[in-house]
Order: sequence, then C-alpha cells, then structure tokens
Amino acid sequence: MSPKISLPRNVHRVISRGREYFYFQTGRNTPHQGPRIRLPDDPTTPEFWNAVRQAQGLVGPIPTDTVGALIDAYVAAWQGLPRKLSKGTQEQYQRHLKHVRAAWGDLPAAKLRPSHVLALVEKIGADRPGTANNTLDALRAMTRWAMGPRELLDRDPTQGVPHFNKGEGHKPWTPEQLAIAEAHFTGTLRRAYLLGRWTGQRISDVVRLGWTDIDEGGFNLPQKKTGVQPWCPIFPELESEMRTWEKRPGPFLLQDKGKNAGKPVTTNQMWKIFDKAREAHPELEGAVWHGLRANAVIRLRQTGYTGQQISDMVGMSVEMIERYSRYADRKAGGQAVLRDLRERKQDRTVKR
Repeated sequence: MSPKISLPRNVHRVISRGREYFYFQTGRNTPHQGPRIRLPDDPTTPEFWNAVRQAQGLVGPIPTDTVGALIDAYVAAWQGLPRKLSKGTQEQYQRHLKHVRAAWGDLPAAKLRPSHVLALVEKIGADRPGTANNTLDALRAMTRWAMGPRELLDRDPTQGVPHFNKGEGHKPWTPEQLAIAEAHFTGTLRRAYLLGRWTGQRISDVVRLGWTDIDEGGFNLPQKKTGVQPWCPIFPELESEMRTWEKRPGPFLLQDKGKNAGKPVTTNQMWKIFDKAREAHPELEGAVWHGLRANAVIRLRQTGYTGQQISDMVGMSVEMIERYSRYADRKAGGQAVLRDLRERKQDRTVKR
C-alpha cells in the first residue's frame, strides 16, 4: 500500500480487495459529478502527477522529466522517506521550490546545470540573500533524493553553487526597543515577547509553549522547524512573570479579542499583533521576532556560557550562535580595551 500522502482536490483513493486505486472525479457523489478517470497506482511517481494535471485539463500532456514534475514527485514522496522531514522543513521546502518551479517548471530536469542554478540564486540573492540560500538548500535536497536509487537525475545541478554570506544574522532588539516592550506590551503580545526573549525560541515554537512543556524547571519541546529538542531554562525574570499566568491545558498564548477569543494564536496572527505594535511605536522599526532569539543568545554568551551550552538551551547550531554573538563579542572586546587604557592613564596620573 502506498504511503499516506496529501492528495489534491478531486483525487480519491479507493481500496478494493486489498488493492489500492486512485481516481480523478469532480463533484463525486453529487448530481453534477464528472467522469471517473483512472490514475496510475503509485502517487510518488512523476507519471501520477502528470496524469492528475491532464485530468485537471492543464495545458495538455506534460513530460514526466520536467523540473515541475520532479518537484511534484519529490513532495509526494516525503511521507515515505526513511528519514522524515519535519512539518516546518516541508513547509519551507515547498515555499522555496516555488522559485525553482517558476524559473524552470516546464523545462527538462536533466538539462539543468550549475550555471543555471547559480544565475537564479544570484538573481534572488541580490535583494534577498536568505531566500536565495533557502531556495538552494531546497533544490539541493530534492536533487539528492532524485539522484539516488530512484535514478531520476544523472547529475547534481547544484554542485559547486555557493551560499550567500549570511552576515551576522538577525539584529537583536536595541535596549530602547526592549524598554518599549517592557513598558507597553500587554496581554498575549507581552507573553510572546517575554517567552521569546528569555527562551530564544522561534515565534513558531513560542505559540506552542504551555504548562505541559515544563520539565524540571525548563521547557522541553521539539522545535517545529528542525525537530531539535532543546531544554530551555526558565530564568527568574520569566518565572516571576509566569506566576501571574493561569494554569490550564493548552498553550500560554491565546487570542485576546474577537469571535475567536480564548483560542490558540497562530504564528501569522502573532505577526499581525506585532505589526500593530510597531505602527504604534515607530521606535520598533526593524525589530522582528527572530531578533529576540539573538538577544537571548548574546545574553547567554555574555554571562559566560559556551557555544555548546547555549546550543543545548536554545536549539541553535554553534556556528549560528557564533554569528549572532560576533558583533556583541567585538563590542565587548573593544570596550575592555578602552577600560584598560583609561585605567592605565589614571594609574600614570596617580604615580606622578
């Protein structure tokens, strides 16, 4: 039996006498149902998705060796992969493979070359280096899948294509921005801010945190994007605030108002709430949720924890921690030199 996958609209799975069949039919079981079209048996193959497109009436026959068909086959195969992709990774790959499909969807996949990939990455990276790198990563993952025993590709079109320099990561919030949040954020927005600042978790994980995720004084929750499971200490600053929160099942963050008041908040809804706060406080311009992740890392680094210790607490790679901390480390080093010079000058003055 085929692995359980998400089928497009009007595609139906039928099991008869222990065998699995797939059909395309619009308006099934209604007075206006269309003809029943038999589809190939394996939904993980390009031929299956080619047949679906033809049944949908999209631009006639589509070659099964196109980049677009390869993307469809890759996405369909996710549920059956020996090493599962997290839901967050799946969403990210789908989002960035759209750039690949837009560029070469109807072109033969076998003719894709590193020069083509480099040109696309450089075009995207001119304005959005992070998006360019994510697109390259998604394409590279698909290429590795297609080049293995499946033999859907003979060569790697991403070979030798470099990532853009990611710089020093998202900027941490300034002391002024942190002070504004402390003074003006209320309700769900304040809870999200405090959780983000003191745990260093992505907003997609902050909205999931709740009392049941506490494990002996820290949060223990697998990250949505990577599946990594850090153990985040609940620092005294956050613990004192949490004492005022009601203890109940479900996440800490709930919608404050509207017809859905009391229901969990999604990542997108938290962004909308934060956008309104940025409109009300121009000083917050440039601040993003991910910046609080940088604040958490820098604070831990300045407290004296090692990169590996911070990685265990925040769930971030040591390399990324170094990148986030670079500016703060340089600044602290420069200030230490300045203090030393002042002390030497003062010492010479006293001796005279």
